[in-house]
Amino acid sequence: MTFLCISCFLKGEDFLKACKAAGNRVFLLTKSSLKDAAWPRESIDEFFYMDSDKNTPENFENLAMGMGNLMRQNQIDRIVALDDFDVEKAAFLREEFRIPGMGQTTARYFRDKLAMRIKAADAGIPVPGFSALFTDEAINHFHATVPAPWVIKPRGEASATGITKVHSAEESWAAIHKLGDVRHHYLIEQFKPGDVYHSDALCQDGKVTFCRTSKYLNTPMEVAHGGGIFRSQTVPFGGEEDKALKALTQKVMTAFGMQFSASHTEYIRAEDGNYYFLETSSRVGGAHLAELVEFSSGINLWAEWARLESAISEGKKYTFPKPVNKPAGILVSLSRHQWPDMTVFNDPEVVWKINKEYHVGMIVSADTRERVSELLDKYAQIVARDFHASAPLPDRSTS
Repeated sequence: MTFLCISCFLKGEDFLKACKAAGNRVFLLTKSSLKDAAWPRESIDEFFYMDSDKNTPENFENLAMGMGNLMRQNQIDRIVALDDFDVEKAAFLREEFRIPGMGQTTARYFRDKLAMRIKAADAGIPVPGFSALFTDEAINHFHATVPAPWVIKPRGEASATGITKVHSAEESWAAIHKLGDVRHHYLIEQFKPGDVYHSDALCQDGKVTFCRTSKYLNTPMEVAHGGGIFRSQTVPFGGEEDKALKALTQKVMTAFGMQFSASHTEYIRAEDGNYYFLETSSRVGGAHLAELVEFSSGINLWAEWARLESAISEGKKYTFPKPVNKPAGILVSLSRHQWPDMTVFNDPEVVWKINKEYHVGMIVSADTRERVSELLDKYAQIVARDFHASAPLPDRSTS
């Protein structure tokens, strides 16, 4: 089989390696600026490049023309988006060239934060109060009926990028007016304080066949807007949180029409004790959460996703390996040092360290959650004192 993988970021290396190892021909479509990036070139049969990664009609037309030329001599059997921003590109090309997999309607539920909220609410999945920004009347009704504070967030960005928190109708309208002609690309949602969780899963035939659940110790919004230290830790295996989040993840995947893929889904447990759906995506989670999952479960999400896609393309059922259950946690932060000396993080439970300029981070895995928590707290203090740096988020409100 021939796979066309799309990624505008350097990621998914293990997917590319496993896909090639499964006997497939692997093409990679990426940005021209990543031409010399550290891709696993021995696992990629041919590279193709795009000058712009924007999901616009003009760029989609360019992609279609390029794909048309490619397919004159090559049968493309599967298209896989390795990053969130490329899900729309892959869905468009599948639709245009009638290639099996997730089409544009389903892809919306995994990319468009408004579409996913409407779909979740229609399926009876709890979500914070929200509204589109299409009409003034709907916005005023939201202000009058949903208690503040609220967050105004882009429908298509990843993580906490582009989110503005407001506390009154006046603040809200000021932020909305600032968006100008692109306000329809945003939504407004009730801000619910609470604990934020994520489930990282693999689906086959619409069923969640593997799912690891974890809890952010510092929420992505806190890290992005407050310059904090990113930390996450696996929840107790088989406990109340684990069972509730796995059941909710299956409900989300069923409602959204997921058949086979990796997914990363986030929830908040609000002060009322209930779990609320926040967002999902049809890819492996970022911020090195794939490594956290692997050291906790023994499951490499990228590689298993590639093997699953390969089996599906051949009409076969794939059997996932049995996971192990070992408590683990991750800490990642920007660093004020270009290549920080991380020898201070020397406990035997440290199983991975980040290797990236101006970053510091590690994964710890231990026999007990208590030991993982102890190490994450200890290392957070060291990072805050000796390494931590922060950078402002880009302002995309008028882009």
